[in-house]
Order: sequence, then C-alpha cells, then structure tokens
Amino acid sequence: MTAGHGLAGAGCDLCEAARLTPWHAEDDRCWVADCEVCGVPMVVWKRHGAQPPDGEVAHMVAVLDQVADARFGPGRWSLDRVMRQIPGHFHAHARPHGHWSVAPGL
Repeated sequence: MTAGHGLAGAGCDLCEAARLTPWHAEDDRCWVADCEVCGVPMVVWKRHGAQPPDGEVAHMVAVLDQVADARFGPGRWSLDRVMRQIPGHFHAHARPHGHWSVAPGL
C-alpha cells in the first residue's frame, strides 16, 4: 500500500464508518449515507486517503448519483467534493439545488 491510501486512518471518523444516519448503498469500494452534519447523501471511500485514483472517484460518483437522483430527482442536485471537516479522507456530498444544507430541523 502507498502512503495516504491505507485501509484505515487512526482516529478517522469516516474510517470508523459508524452507522449514525441512514445508509443508502455500500459495496467493496465505498458507502453512501446521510451526512451527520448536513443531512444530505455523502459517498465515502473505504480506503483512507484524500486523493483516490480517477477510476475510484468515477465509481463513487456513479453510486452517489443513483442515491441522489432517487432522493432529489435527476438534475436537481449538485456534486460537492469540498472536504471541509475531514480533509484527509475522500468523501463527496450530493446537495440539492438551492440548499447548502438540509439538516433536519433547519
């Protein structure tokens, strides 16, 4: 394994993959669940690192695309790849158009 692409990062919340919110998809490369902070679907790479290979990113975005289309409707959401709170582990959010956050109670 190369540095930055390990199977788990010590103390990384995304590596822990605690099922605190609804999960929508999972395979051998990624999982999709509602983000604990903002409530929108989020895809997470199962390997620890911030820069997965392009093929892995394409796969993860395709999985997120299916979940986001089912939740918000095709063409009614945008991919947000900015890793604000956990910059060391690849993840991306599907955000509905017109809303930065749709957390419950907002």
